[in-house]
Amino acid sequence: QVQLVESGGGLVQAGGSLRLSCAASGGTFSISPMGWFRQAPGKEREFVAAIDWRGRTTNYGDSVKGRFTISRDDAERTVYLQMNSLRFEDTAVYYCAAPNRPYAPIGLWDPAGMDYWGKGTVVTVSS
Repeated sequence: QVQLVESGGGLVQAGGSLRLSCAASGGTFSISPMGWFRQAPGKEREFVAAIDWRGRTTNYGDSVKGRFTISRDDAERTVYLQMNSLRFEDTAVYYCAAPNRPYAPIGLWDPAGMDYWGKGTVVTVSS
């Protein structure tokens, strides 16, 4: 059973940076694509970023392109989300997620297509 645990959320001023981490246990992390989603109060869960199993290909939601960077460290079984130039509208609960499809290519993921989820970490950006 795959378990995902996020960390690194917190309160930050607009324009600041945070780095989120997602530690994975169980399963075959090194061959699994990984991703991040977020959900703001009263809104649907939104795709943020994804990285393929090799770490060579990434995709981003339009609202975070050029500001967020996803990366992975297979030795540490961890995926990261570096968030720069944070805006008030980035305030949300951020979730790590993965599909149960090793080697699968990545795209603009739908939350319904994910099989494993973390419990989330809260990011609050003050304006």
